[in-house]
Amino acid sequence: MTLININGLGVTLGDPLFTDLNLTISKGDRIGLVAANGRGKSTLLGCIAGTFEQTTGEITRARGLRIGSVEQHIPPDAISKTLYEHVLNALPQEQQDYESWRVDVVLDDLKIPYDLQHKPLAELSGGWQRTALLAAAWVTEPDILLLDEPTNHLDLQRIGLLQDWLGALPREVPVIMTSHDRAFLDATTNRTLFLRADRSRTFALPFTQARTALDEADAADERRFANDLNKASQLRKQAAKLKNIGINSGSDLLITKTKQLTERAAKMEAAAKPAHREKGAGDIKLTNSGTHAKALITLDHVTVKAPDGRELYKTDKKWIGKGDRIVLLGTNGTGKTQLVKMIHRALLDEEPAIKCAPTVTLGYSDQHLSQLNDADTPMTAVAGQFDVGDQRARGLLAGAGVNIQMQDTKIGALSGGQKARLAMLILRLQHPNFYLLDEPTNHLDIEGQEALEEELIAHGASCLLVSHDRSFLRNVGNRFWQIDRKRLIEVDDPEAFLASEMST
Repeated sequence: MTLININGLGVTLGDPLFTDLNLTISKGDRIGLVAANGRGKSTLLGCIAGTFEQTTGEITRARGLRIGSVEQHIPPDAISKTLYEHVLNALPQEQQDYESWRVDVVLDDLKIPYDLQHKPLAELSGGWQRTALLAAAWVTEPDILLLDEPTNHLDLQRIGLLQDWLGALPREVPVIMTSHDRAFLDATTNRTLFLRADRSRTFALPFTQARTALDEADAADERRFANDLNKASQLRKQAAKLKNIGINSGSDLLITKTKQLTERAAKMEAAAKPAHREKGAGDIKLTNSGTHAKALITLDHVTVKAPDGRELYKTDKKWIGKGDRIVLLGTNGTGKTQLVKMIHRALLDEEPAIKCAPTVTLGYSDQHLSQLNDADTPMTAVAGQFDVGDQRARGLLAGAGVNIQMQDTKIGALSGGQKARLAMLILRLQHPNFYLLDEPTNHLDIEGQEALEEELIAHGASCLLVSHDRSFLRNVGNRFWQIDRKRLIEVDDPEAFLASEMST
């Protein structure tokens, strides 16, 4: 049964975000909405929810349809409320008075600890705030659920719980979700919409299979376009020959035929549609300066401690060599970030327990992008640190997805995706031979993640990284260290750890 029908939908904000979009949403649909940052995913969800007015086209909703929408940010008027109050306030007043038990059921289904339920949202982590938004949407018993980046700020355990929760929803409730987590999309969707400025495409497949189908469709478009242009070129060549013959012989018939062939060629060229070319949200190009050292980092029975001084685990003797792309695995709170910080301090000559080769040139990015100063502008961050000149700096920033309008804006005003790409650009300009990356894919769209993966692998980068993104760590890692029972051990692959985390 069709619940929503979208016909010829388009939104233009300066440039078109998407045009002529047609989509039918029916019971049982689990639709993954995929596009680069800033390309209209949240806008489309707003149009479907009725909170954003489209430029063209129409949306027809089933009579009395209740839409539950989970946006990316907590409303300002809710941040001072407790999690429980926020979910309760999503109900009509009469239900708040007599059916508050609905809130308890939803919070229990989402496994939200009791002590967190009565804390102000302002005191909760981003992950628990996301969960609160989901609970507030679901408690209203919607007929359709819209989720905008539901995995943001979630650790693997919470992502696994969310996957299970979505899988247990009544099948008649369709879900439309945006996400940059490819493994999550594969696990939770049965349709994929690739949103484009024109000719958006939908496939009745989860993300990875749909991506393959999209590539094949784009390749077919490319062949069709080349074939159409070739046919038009042949017609123009025939027309040119006939024109010469017609002029020399004085044949009006040949002159007329020449005109007809030329008109056919022009029509064919006008009708030929070029294959889709994604306007890159920014190329991430990492480089690797040379080093002759075999062991870049040496850990010799190092003790890793929590900020309060508690011993978390010991490393035994470990080395990071040239070409090693080591993924650090461990449950939240076991000390992954603490080890990253220790190595960072060691490379700044502030941590004697860890030895670093003198030729190591560091590229560092933490999960909060604290290496960026929110008071700077992208231009000062690039032109002020590196000898590239203003014109070159603007070109580099544009290539990294920071458009000209944003280059002189305070970094604090950039989106998370723009900040992440700026951080990657600065990494590149440092020409490191060792990358220390703590959650580098936070806020990066799928296009950016794949570009980062490709560059790390293609340049034989040496790195130690922490990531909750299963696709990213599987694709990039060639060694895996796991924090297990207060020891740092090496494992062959991440699969046992991932399976354990997702099922906890």
